Amino acid sequence: MMTRIGQTVMLHHGGDREEARDRFLKLWEEIGEDGDPFHRCTLAHYMADTQDDPVDELAWDLRALSAADELTDERVARHHEGLAVRGFYPSLHLNLAADYAKLGRPEAARSHLALARGTLGALADDGYGDGIRAALARLESRLDEESPATGGETPGPPRQRP
Repeated sequence: MMTRIGQTVMLHHGGDREEARDRFLKLWEEIGEDGDPFHRCTLAHYMADTQDDPVDELAWDLRALSAADELTDERVARHHEGLAVRGFYPSLHLNLAADYAKLGRPEAARSHLALARGTLGALADDGYGDGIRAALARLESRLDEESPATGGETPGPPRQRP
């Protein structure tokens, strides 16, 4: 299953968003709502990026987070030795923060940014970790420019992913 998910991710990165979305949906049906949480987390995480509607993107990112909450380090290590569930959370919360920012919900975005920041210790000092930290900083900066942390939610147009 992970090979097929990876192939679909490559298809998406190659520019065929619609075909990737269709393939992810077929894989999701195969995995099922109660299937392996590692497969569900991975697929939902990538499926979110193929969505045109920010509400749909948020729904898939929430599915990814929910599946991660069901994961164990033992299950993750069966896929890749040394991989730990805690390392998933910075990216999962970053994506949710970006989703909420797109939907004009800066306080929800800031809440997930704080959760992401709280899990950054799980990331190595490598290209991936540096990329997540940089994306967090960019999104925080953008939120501060667009909507200083002074109160409630303010509506706004959809925004780019960090």
